[in-house]
Amino acid sequence: MTQQAELIKEIETLPANCVGEVVDFVAWIKQRKILHIPETMLLSETALSKDWDTPEEDKAWANL
Repeated sequence: MTQQAELIKEIETLPANCVGEVVDFVAWIKQRKILHIPETMLLSETALSKDWDTPEEDKAWANL
C-alpha cells in the first residue's frame, strides 16, 4: 500500500469533527514547502518573540 493510499484510508476512518484539523495541517505543510521556510526558523519564532515583542523593542524600531 502506498503512503497516499494509507493516508486516504486513515482520513476515511477519521471522525468528522477532526477532518478540519487535517485539512489545516495539510495546507500548512504545502504552504511551508512552497515558501521553503526552514522548520527551525518557524520553531524559533515563538522563543524569539518573547524578546522581540516588548515595549522597549517597539520604541527602538519605531522610527524605521
